[in-house]
Amino acid sequence: MTFIRSFLLMLWLWGSVLIVGTLGAPYVFMSPLGGARVMEVWAKVMRFGAKWIAGITYEVRGLEHLPAGPIMIAAKHQSVLDTIIPTLFTHMPVYVLKQELLNLPIFGWYCRKAGLIAIDRSGHMSALKAMVAQAKERFEQGRPLIIFPEGTRQMIGAEPDYKPGVAAIYMMLGVPCVPLALNTGVSWPAKGFMRYPGKVVFEFLPVIPPGLKRGPFMELLESRIEEASQALLDEHQSKHGLARTSKRDDSSGGDFSIMASTHTGSPSAKSSAKQDGGSDRVDADQADSDGGSSGGDGGGGGGGD
Repeated sequence: MTFIRSFLLMLWLWGSVLIVGTLGAPYVFMSPLGGARVMEVWAKVMRFGAKWIAGITYEVRGLEHLPAGPIMIAAKHQSVLDTIIPTLFTHMPVYVLKQELLNLPIFGWYCRKAGLIAIDRSGHMSALKAMVAQAKERFEQGRPLIIFPEGTRQMIGAEPDYKPGVAAIYMMLGVPCVPLALNTGVSWPAKGFMRYPGKVVFEFLPVIPPGLKRGPFMELLESRIEEASQALLDEHQSKHGLARTSKRDDSSGGDFSIMASTHTGSPSAKSSAKQDGGSDRVDADQADSDGGSSGGDGGGGGGGD
């Protein structure tokens, strides 16, 4: 049954890209942010499919850590879900992805139209400067920046591999950085075909203020994300009676290089992420009341890498 559900979810993913992308194309030309809004519709369609096909739901914690104004969100990267679900609880996020993804049919076109930022990792400082300039333009639109410091999806248990480029971007942007821990790999692993039912958790951690030097920033960022992500994994394993995952060397070859999404802070967190009377904890089981319609308003998704 798990294999069948996994297969159906894969069909849902690519089928939804084709259908939503085709139907939403006219709207892209009607609104400056049309591409981002169509990509959020797609994210809602994927949320619906993940829940009702594969039994995957999600919870968001720590929304009180999102400050007002431009911010950079630096997230652990374990799953394709990391490039989809944050679209539903941040305001039209801008992801930084590798250049090759722009060549994908339909998806690549929407990446351009949604204002996502492609970076050539071989371009060194010139590429970083161009990325920062684009990010500042997105900040002016009130959009957040989500970065995956490891640059690619990692299997659960893989050794952390934080790239120094995230520190350069942090220092050049001069904005607060909010670490984002998660355990999405327990349901949608970085490698392989199988998808597993369960609730995954996204947890925003205390903000790292601007102005730190490279070394202290990297040490603080990695320690916060890794400790909190491991705690979420331990929590999941405790609930399911599983043994604690040991460290191992294998890692995945995910497509997103550095992901960026600007966030306008708690005031800009999606209303869909402020249920239970505006609390800082969101259970997405409740949020699926609008997901079933395969539509909605709001901003862009990072796409399925």
